[in-house]
Amino acid sequence: MRQYIDPILHRRRERLVRVIALATFVVFFQAYMVAPIIPVLSNAFGVSDEKIGLVVPAYLIPYGVSTLIYGAVADRIGIARVMFTSLLAFSALTMLTATARSYEELLLWRTITGVGASGIVPLGLALVGRLYPYGQRGRPLGWLFGAMAGGMAFGSPLGALIIPVTNWSGLFIVVGVFGLALLLPWLRYLTVIETTVPPLKGTVYQVFDGYRHLLGTPRGQRTYGYVFLNSMFHSGVFTWLGVYLERRYHLGPAAIGLALLGYGIPGFLLGPLIGRAADRWGRARLIPIGLILSSLAAMALALGTPVMFIPIVAIILSLGYDMTQPLFGGIVTSLGGERAGQAMGLNVFMLFVGFGIGSLIFGALMHYGFTVAFGAFAMIELLIALMSFGLFRSEVILVGLILLCLAGSDVLPRRSPSTAQTLPSTNSESRLAELGEASSNSPRG
Repeated sequence: MRQYIDPILHRRRERLVRVIALATFVVFFQAYMVAPIIPVLSNAFGVSDEKIGLVVPAYLIPYGVSTLIYGAVADRIGIARVMFTSLLAFSALTMLTATARSYEELLLWRTITGVGASGIVPLGLALVGRLYPYGQRGRPLGWLFGAMAGGMAFGSPLGALIIPVTNWSGLFIVVGVFGLALLLPWLRYLTVIETTVPPLKGTVYQVFDGYRHLLGTPRGQRTYGYVFLNSMFHSGVFTWLGVYLERRYHLGPAAIGLALLGYGIPGFLLGPLIGRAADRWGRARLIPIGLILSSLAAMALALGTPVMFIPIVAIILSLGYDMTQPLFGGIVTSLGGERAGQAMGLNVFMLFVGFGIGSLIFGALMHYGFTVAFGAFAMIELLIALMSFGLFRSEVILVGLILLCLAGSDVLPRRSPSTAQTLPSTNSESRLAELGEASSNSPRG
Protein backbone atom coordinates (compact mmCIF):
# COMPACT_ATOMS: atom_id res chain seq x y z
CA MET A 1 0.00 0.00 0.00
CA ARG A 2 1.40 3.41 -1.02
CA GLN A 3 0.95 6.63 0.91
CA TYR A 4 0.69 9.78 -1.23
CA ILE A 5 2.11 13.12 -0.15
CA ASP A 6 1.08 16.30 -1.98
CA PRO A 7 3.67 18.91 -2.98
CA ILE A 8 2.89 21.13 0.02
CA LEU A 9 3.52 18.31 2.46
CA HIS A 10 6.68 17.44 0.52
CA ARG A 11 8.05 20.96 1.03
CA ARG A 12 7.14 20.85 4.71
CA ARG A 13 8.88 17.50 4.96
CA GLU A 14 12.07 19.05 3.61
CA ARG A 15 11.82 21.98 6.04
CA LEU A 16 11.16 19.60 8.91
CA VAL A 17 14.43 17.81 8.17
CA ARG A 18 16.24 21.13 8.51
CA VAL A 19 14.61 21.85 11.87
CA ILE A 20 15.59 18.40 13.12
CA ALA A 21 19.10 19.05 11.81
CA LEU A 22 19.33 22.28 13.84
CA ALA A 23 18.22 20.47 17.01
CA THR A 24 20.74 17.72 16.27
CA PHE A 25 23.47 20.33 15.83
CA VAL A 26 22.74 21.87 19.24
CA VAL A 27 22.68 18.48 21.01
CA PHE A 28 26.03 17.43 19.56
CA PHE A 29 27.54 20.88 20.09
CA GLN A 30 26.71 20.51 23.77
CA ALA A 31 28.07 16.95 23.92
CA TYR A 32 31.38 17.76 22.21
CA MET A 33 32.08 21.12 23.85
CA VAL A 34 32.95 19.32 27.11
CA ALA A 35 35.92 17.14 26.08
CA PRO A 36 38.26 19.98 25.00
CA ILE A 37 37.58 21.94 28.21
CA ILE A 38 38.38 19.04 30.56
CA PRO A 39 41.58 20.82 31.72
CA VAL A 40 39.53 23.99 32.45
CA LEU A 41 36.89 22.05 34.41
CA SER A 42 39.65 20.22 36.24
CA ASN A 43 41.06 23.53 37.50
CA ALA A 44 37.62 24.97 38.26
CA PHE A 45 36.56 22.06 40.48
CA GLY A 46 39.99 21.16 41.86
CA VAL A 47 40.10 17.54 40.68
CA SER A 48 42.37 15.59 38.29
CA ASP A 49 41.85 15.40 34.53
CA GLU A 50 41.10 11.68 34.81
CA LYS A 51 38.37 12.31 37.39
CA ILE A 52 36.72 15.24 35.63
CA GLY A 53 36.84 13.17 32.43
CA LEU A 54 34.10 11.00 33.95
CA VAL A 55 31.56 13.74 33.16
CA VAL A 56 31.76 12.58 29.53
CA PRO A 57 30.55 8.98 30.07
CA ALA A 58 28.24 10.28 32.84
CA TYR A 59 26.32 12.02 30.03
CA LEU A 60 26.79 9.52 27.21
CA ILE A 61 25.88 6.22 28.90
CA PRO A 62 22.55 7.41 30.42
CA TYR A 63 21.83 9.01 27.05
CA GLY A 64 22.31 5.69 25.30
CA VAL A 65 20.34 3.63 27.82
CA SER A 66 17.41 6.08 27.76
CA THR A 67 17.04 5.80 23.98
CA LEU A 68 15.67 2.28 24.43
CA ILE A 69 12.84 3.72 26.51
CA TYR A 70 12.23 6.74 24.31
CA GLY A 71 12.05 4.64 21.15
CA ALA A 72 9.45 2.28 22.59
CA VAL A 73 7.42 5.13 24.14
CA ALA A 74 7.49 7.12 20.90
CA ASP A 75 6.10 4.15 18.97
CA ARG A 76 3.18 4.06 21.42
CA ILE A 77 2.29 7.74 22.03
CA GLY A 78 3.82 9.39 18.97
CA ILE A 79 7.25 10.68 17.96
CA ALA A 80 6.16 14.33 17.91
CA ARG A 81 5.28 14.56 21.62
CA VAL A 82 8.37 12.70 22.79
CA MET A 83 10.77 14.77 20.69
CA PHE A 84 9.24 18.06 21.86
CA THR A 85 9.40 17.02 25.51
CA SER A 86 12.98 15.83 25.14
CA LEU A 87 14.08 19.08 23.49
CA LEU A 88 12.48 21.07 26.32
CA ALA A 89 14.17 18.90 28.96
CA PHE A 90 17.54 19.12 27.19
CA SER A 91 17.43 22.92 27.06
CA ALA A 92 16.37 23.39 30.68
CA LEU A 93 18.82 20.85 32.10
CA THR A 94 21.74 22.23 30.09
CA MET A 95 21.17 25.66 31.63
CA LEU A 96 20.76 24.15 35.10
CA THR A 97 24.18 22.50 34.71
CA ALA A 98 25.66 25.99 35.06
CA THR A 99 24.49 26.03 38.69
CA ALA A 100 26.88 23.20 39.69
CA ARG A 101 29.18 24.24 42.53
CA SER A 102 31.03 20.96 43.04
CA TYR A 103 32.35 18.05 41.00
CA GLU A 104 29.57 15.81 42.32
CA GLU A 105 26.86 18.29 41.30
CA LEU A 106 28.35 18.61 37.82
CA LEU A 107 28.38 14.83 37.47
CA LEU A 108 24.72 14.65 38.56
CA TRP A 109 23.54 17.35 36.16
CA ARG A 110 25.38 15.73 33.25
CA THR A 111 23.74 12.39 34.04
CA ILE A 112 20.23 13.87 34.20
CA THR A 113 20.83 15.89 31.02
CA GLY A 114 21.84 12.71 29.21
CA VAL A 115 18.52 11.12 30.16
CA GLY A 116 16.50 14.18 29.13
CA ALA A 117 18.25 14.78 25.79
CA SER A 118 18.13 11.27 24.39
CA GLY A 119 14.75 11.54 22.67
CA ILE A 120 15.81 14.07 20.03
CA VAL A 121 18.43 12.62 17.70
CA PRO A 122 17.38 8.94 17.56
CA LEU A 123 13.74 9.78 16.94
CA GLY A 124 14.75 12.36 14.35
CA LEU A 125 16.68 9.65 12.49
CA ALA A 126 13.72 7.28 12.84
CA LEU A 127 11.42 9.96 11.47
CA VAL A 128 13.56 10.31 8.36
CA GLY A 129 13.24 6.54 7.95
CA ARG A 130 9.47 6.93 7.79
CA LEU A 131 9.46 10.05 5.61
CA TYR A 132 11.76 8.79 2.85
CA PRO A 133 12.14 5.46 1.00
CA TYR A 134 15.36 3.51 1.57
CA GLY A 135 16.90 4.51 -1.76
CA GLN A 136 16.37 8.22 -1.03
CA ARG A 137 17.41 8.40 2.64
CA GLY A 138 21.06 9.08 2.00
CA ARG A 139 20.59 12.82 1.43
CA PRO A 140 18.30 13.61 4.42
CA LEU A 141 20.34 11.31 6.66
CA GLY A 142 23.39 13.13 5.35
CA TRP A 143 21.85 16.39 6.57
CA LEU A 144 21.28 14.97 10.05
CA PHE A 145 24.67 13.33 10.35
CA GLY A 146 26.18 16.45 8.84
CA ALA A 147 24.51 18.39 11.65
CA MET A 148 26.04 15.96 14.13
CA ALA A 149 29.41 16.52 12.51
CA GLY A 150 28.83 20.28 12.55
CA GLY A 151 28.05 20.11 16.26
CA MET A 152 31.29 18.22 16.76
CA ALA A 153 33.22 20.62 14.51
CA PHE A 154 32.03 23.81 16.20
CA GLY A 155 31.41 22.43 19.69
CA SER A 156 35.02 21.35 20.07
CA PRO A 157 36.80 24.61 19.16
CA LEU A 158 34.12 27.15 20.10
CA GLY A 159 33.66 25.58 23.51
CA ALA A 160 37.33 26.15 24.21
CA LEU A 161 37.39 29.59 22.55
CA ILE A 162 34.32 30.95 24.37
CA ILE A 163 35.47 29.83 27.82
CA PRO A 164 37.80 32.83 28.38
CA VAL A 165 34.85 35.18 27.69
CA THR A 166 31.90 33.51 29.42
CA ASN A 167 33.62 30.95 31.71
CA TRP A 168 32.35 27.36 31.68
CA SER A 169 28.94 28.08 33.23
CA GLY A 170 28.12 30.78 30.69
CA LEU A 171 28.83 28.30 27.91
CA PHE A 172 26.13 25.93 29.18
CA ILE A 173 23.61 28.78 29.51
CA VAL A 174 24.17 29.93 25.92
CA VAL A 175 23.63 26.43 24.54
CA GLY A 176 20.46 25.95 26.61
CA VAL A 177 18.99 29.17 25.27
CA PHE A 178 19.61 28.04 21.69
CA GLY A 179 17.75 24.81 22.46
CA LEU A 180 14.76 26.73 23.80
CA ALA A 181 14.70 28.88 20.66
CA LEU A 182 14.05 25.76 18.54
CA LEU A 183 10.84 24.86 20.36
CA LEU A 184 8.71 27.42 18.49
CA PRO A 185 9.54 26.33 14.92
CA TRP A 186 9.20 22.72 16.06
CA LEU A 187 5.51 23.30 16.94
CA ARG A 188 4.74 24.14 13.29
CA TYR A 189 5.53 20.61 12.17
CA LEU A 190 3.68 18.55 14.77
CA THR A 191 0.84 17.85 12.31
CA VAL A 192 3.23 16.59 9.63
CA ILE A 193 4.89 14.23 12.09
CA GLU A 194 1.65 12.90 13.58
CA THR A 195 0.19 12.33 10.10
CA THR A 196 3.28 10.56 8.78
CA VAL A 197 4.12 8.48 11.85
CA PRO A 198 0.95 7.61 13.79
CA PRO A 199 1.43 5.91 17.18
CA LEU A 200 1.58 2.13 17.27
CA LYS A 201 -0.16 -0.02 19.83
CA GLY A 202 1.56 -2.94 21.46
CA THR A 203 2.27 -4.78 24.66
CA VAL A 204 5.47 -4.85 26.69
CA TYR A 205 6.10 -8.33 25.33
CA GLN A 206 5.92 -6.97 21.77
CA VAL A 207 8.47 -4.32 22.66
CA PHE A 208 10.97 -6.91 23.89
CA ASP A 209 10.10 -9.13 20.94
CA GLY A 210 10.91 -6.19 18.67
CA TYR A 211 14.41 -5.92 20.14
CA ARG A 212 14.84 -9.67 19.83
CA HIS A 213 13.86 -9.46 16.16
CA LEU A 214 16.25 -6.56 15.48
CA LEU A 215 19.17 -8.50 16.97
CA GLY A 216 18.05 -11.86 15.63
CA THR A 217 19.26 -11.46 12.04
CA PRO A 218 22.87 -11.46 10.80
CA ARG A 219 22.29 -8.04 9.20
CA GLY A 220 21.08 -6.56 12.45
CA GLN A 221 23.81 -8.18 14.52
CA ARG A 222 26.69 -6.95 12.38
CA THR A 223 25.24 -3.45 11.93
CA TYR A 224 24.56 -2.83 15.62
CA GLY A 225 27.85 -4.49 16.54
CA TYR A 226 29.81 -2.16 14.29
CA VAL A 227 27.92 0.88 15.56
CA PHE A 228 29.01 -0.07 19.08
CA LEU A 229 32.66 -0.83 18.29
CA ASN A 230 33.17 2.16 16.01
CA SER A 231 31.62 4.54 18.54
CA MET A 232 33.94 3.19 21.24
CA PHE A 233 36.92 4.01 19.04
CA HIS A 234 35.88 7.56 18.13
CA SER A 235 34.79 8.58 21.61
CA GLY A 236 37.89 7.14 23.24
CA VAL A 237 40.23 8.97 20.87
CA PHE A 238 38.36 12.28 20.79
CA THR A 239 37.44 12.57 24.48
CA TRP A 240 41.08 12.58 25.56
CA LEU A 241 42.53 14.40 22.56
CA GLY A 242 42.35 17.76 24.31
CA VAL A 243 44.21 16.38 27.34
CA TYR A 244 46.76 14.83 24.97
CA LEU A 245 47.37 18.17 23.26
CA GLU A 246 47.74 19.95 26.58
CA ARG A 247 50.20 17.44 28.04
CA ARG A 248 52.28 16.73 24.94
CA TYR A 249 52.34 20.14 23.27
CA HIS A 250 51.43 22.35 26.27
CA LEU A 251 48.56 24.02 24.40
CA GLY A 252 46.03 26.27 26.13
CA PRO A 253 42.21 26.10 25.67
CA ALA A 254 42.12 28.43 22.65
CA ALA A 255 44.97 26.61 20.88
CA ILE A 256 43.31 23.24 21.56
CA GLY A 257 40.09 24.57 20.06
CA LEU A 258 41.87 25.72 16.91
CA ALA A 259 43.76 22.42 16.60
CA LEU A 260 40.50 20.47 16.71
CA LEU A 261 38.68 22.80 14.33
CA GLY A 262 38.92 20.24 11.55
CA TYR A 263 36.97 17.61 13.48
CA GLY A 264 33.45 17.48 12.10
CA ILE A 265 34.06 19.73 9.13
CA PRO A 266 34.02 16.90 6.51
CA GLY A 267 30.62 15.71 7.71
CA PHE A 268 29.28 19.24 8.04
CA LEU A 269 30.25 20.11 4.47
CA LEU A 270 30.10 16.72 2.78
CA GLY A 271 27.43 14.84 4.77
CA PRO A 272 24.72 14.96 2.06
CA LEU A 273 27.28 14.10 -0.65
CA ILE A 274 28.51 11.09 1.32
CA GLY A 275 24.88 10.04 1.72
CA ARG A 276 24.27 10.33 -2.03
CA ALA A 277 27.41 8.30 -2.71
CA ALA A 278 26.14 5.58 -0.36
CA ASP A 279 22.78 5.51 -2.17
CA ARG A 280 24.48 5.32 -5.56
CA TRP A 281 27.41 2.96 -5.00
CA GLY A 282 26.39 1.10 -1.89
CA ARG A 283 27.51 1.27 1.71
CA ALA A 284 29.79 -1.75 1.35
CA ARG A 285 32.31 0.31 -0.61
CA LEU A 286 32.47 3.27 1.76
CA ILE A 287 32.32 1.68 5.22
CA PRO A 288 35.72 -0.11 5.05
CA ILE A 289 37.39 3.05 3.74
CA GLY A 290 36.01 5.07 6.63
CA LEU A 291 37.20 2.54 9.19
CA ILE A 292 40.69 2.46 7.67
CA LEU A 293 40.94 6.27 7.69
CA SER A 294 39.99 6.31 11.38
CA SER A 295 42.67 3.75 12.18
CA LEU A 296 45.33 5.72 10.30
CA ALA A 297 44.45 8.91 12.20
CA ALA A 298 44.83 7.17 15.57
CA MET A 299 48.10 5.59 14.48
CA ALA A 300 49.43 9.02 13.49
CA LEU A 301 48.66 10.25 17.01
CA ALA A 302 50.36 7.21 18.53
CA LEU A 303 53.52 7.94 16.53
CA GLY A 304 53.67 11.54 17.76
CA THR A 305 52.52 13.67 14.85
CA PRO A 306 54.03 17.19 14.85
CA VAL A 307 51.59 19.72 16.27
CA MET A 308 51.25 21.54 12.93
CA PHE A 309 49.65 18.42 11.42
CA ILE A 310 47.11 17.85 14.22
CA PRO A 311 44.31 19.71 12.34
CA ILE A 312 44.85 17.40 9.35
CA VAL A 313 44.72 14.33 11.62
CA ALA A 314 41.48 15.69 13.11
CA ILE A 315 39.98 16.04 9.63
CA ILE A 316 40.94 12.46 8.70
CA LEU A 317 39.53 11.16 11.99
CA SER A 318 36.29 13.03 11.37
CA LEU A 319 36.04 11.80 7.79
CA GLY A 320 36.37 8.24 9.08
CA TYR A 321 33.38 8.83 11.36
CA ASP A 322 31.36 10.50 8.60
CA MET A 323 31.89 7.56 6.23
CA THR A 324 30.74 4.96 8.76
CA GLN A 325 28.19 5.94 11.41
CA PRO A 326 25.75 7.72 9.02
CA LEU A 327 25.90 4.71 6.71
CA PHE A 328 25.18 2.33 9.59
CA GLY A 329 22.23 4.59 10.42
CA GLY A 330 20.91 4.21 6.90
CA ILE A 331 20.98 0.43 7.24
CA VAL A 332 19.20 0.60 10.61
CA THR A 333 16.33 2.61 9.13
CA SER A 334 15.46 -0.42 6.98
CA LEU A 335 15.55 -2.89 9.88
CA GLY A 336 12.68 -1.67 12.04
CA GLY A 337 9.69 -1.83 9.71
CA GLU A 338 6.79 0.00 11.34
CA ARG A 339 8.67 0.28 14.65
CA ALA A 340 11.27 2.68 13.29
CA GLY A 341 11.58 4.45 16.64
CA GLN A 342 12.50 1.22 18.38
CA ALA A 343 15.08 0.30 15.74
CA MET A 344 16.74 3.70 15.83
CA GLY A 345 16.52 3.78 19.62
CA LEU A 346 18.57 0.59 19.72
CA ASN A 347 21.02 2.12 17.25
CA VAL A 348 21.58 5.21 19.38
CA PHE A 349 21.78 3.03 22.49
CA MET A 350 24.69 1.19 20.90
CA LEU A 351 26.18 4.47 19.68
CA PHE A 352 26.16 6.39 22.95
CA VAL A 353 26.87 3.50 25.29
CA GLY A 354 29.82 2.78 23.00
CA PHE A 355 30.81 6.45 23.30
CA GLY A 356 30.75 6.23 27.09
CA ILE A 357 32.56 2.89 27.39
CA GLY A 358 35.16 3.95 24.83
CA SER A 359 36.06 7.05 26.82
CA LEU A 360 36.34 4.94 30.00
CA ILE A 361 38.59 2.32 28.38
CA PHE A 362 40.86 4.93 26.80
CA GLY A 363 41.10 6.70 30.16
CA ALA A 364 42.18 3.43 31.79
CA LEU A 365 44.81 2.84 29.08
CA MET A 366 46.26 6.31 29.68
CA HIS A 367 48.06 4.88 32.71
CA TYR A 368 50.34 3.14 30.19
CA GLY A 369 50.81 6.29 28.14
CA PHE A 370 49.08 7.92 25.18
CA THR A 371 51.17 5.92 22.70
CA VAL A 372 49.80 2.63 24.02
CA ALA A 373 46.24 3.94 24.18
CA PHE A 374 46.19 5.39 20.65
CA GLY A 375 48.03 2.36 19.26
CA ALA A 376 45.64 -0.16 20.81
CA PHE A 377 42.58 1.70 19.53
CA ALA A 378 44.15 2.04 16.06
CA MET A 379 44.87 -1.69 15.77
CA ILE A 380 41.36 -2.72 16.86
CA GLU A 381 39.80 -0.28 14.38
CA LEU A 382 42.02 -1.64 11.60
CA LEU A 383 40.96 -5.20 12.47
CA ILE A 384 37.24 -4.46 12.22
CA ALA A 385 37.94 -2.51 9.00
CA LEU A 386 39.44 -5.60 7.36
CA MET A 387 36.54 -7.74 8.57
CA SER A 388 33.99 -5.27 7.19
CA PHE A 389 34.93 -6.05 3.56
CA GLY A 390 33.22 -9.40 3.89
CA LEU A 391 30.58 -8.60 6.49
CA PHE A 392 29.00 -5.67 4.62
CA ARG A 393 29.34 -6.88 1.04
CA SER A 394 25.57 -7.49 0.82
CA GLU A 395 24.86 -3.76 1.15
CA VAL A 396 25.99 -3.26 -2.45
CA ILE A 397 23.64 -6.04 -3.53
CA LEU A 398 20.80 -4.43 -1.60
CA VAL A 399 21.12 -1.22 -3.62
CA GLY A 400 21.02 -3.28 -6.79
CA LEU A 401 17.85 -4.98 -5.63
CA ILE A 402 16.21 -1.61 -5.04
CA LEU A 403 16.96 -0.59 -8.61
CA LEU A 404 15.71 -3.91 -9.97
CA CYS A 405 12.41 -3.37 -8.15
CA LEU A 406 11.88 0.01 -9.81
CA ALA A 407 9.55 -1.32 -12.52
CA GLY A 408 6.28 -2.92 -11.56
CA SER A 409 6.91 -2.78 -7.80
CA ASP A 410 5.45 -1.03 -4.78
CA VAL A 411 8.89 -0.63 -3.26
CA LEU A 412 9.94 2.64 -4.86
CA PRO A 413 7.65 5.69 -5.01
CA ARG A 414 5.81 6.71 -8.14
CA ARG A 415 4.38 10.06 -9.06
CA SER A 416 0.66 10.41 -9.43
CA PRO A 417 -0.76 12.45 -12.34
CA SER A 418 -0.82 15.43 -9.99
CA THR A 419 2.93 14.99 -9.36
CA ALA A 420 2.24 13.96 -5.78
CA GLN A 421 5.22 12.32 -4.15
CA THR A 422 5.01 8.90 -2.60
CA LEU A 423 6.42 6.92 0.22
CA PRO A 424 6.94 3.17 0.18
CA SER A 425 5.29 0.85 2.61
CA THR A 426 7.46 -0.36 5.43
CA ASN A 427 6.60 -3.93 4.51
CA SER A 428 8.22 -3.45 1.12
CA GLU A 429 11.38 -2.14 2.76
CA SER A 430 11.50 -5.09 5.10
CA ARG A 431 11.18 -7.38 2.09
CA LEU A 432 14.13 -5.65 0.45
CA ALA A 433 16.22 -6.17 3.57
CA GLU A 434 15.34 -9.86 3.56
CA LEU A 435 16.27 -10.14 -0.13
CA GLY A 436 19.58 -8.40 0.51
CA GLU A 437 20.35 -10.74 3.40
CA ALA A 438 19.50 -13.77 1.31
CA SER A 439 21.75 -12.55 -1.47
CA SER A 440 24.65 -12.04 0.93
CA ASN A 441 24.35 -15.67 2.00
CA SER A 442 24.33 -16.97 -1.56
CA PRO A 443 27.50 -18.41 -3.16
CA ARG A 444 27.81 -15.30 -5.23
CA GLY A 445 28.01 -13.14 -2.03
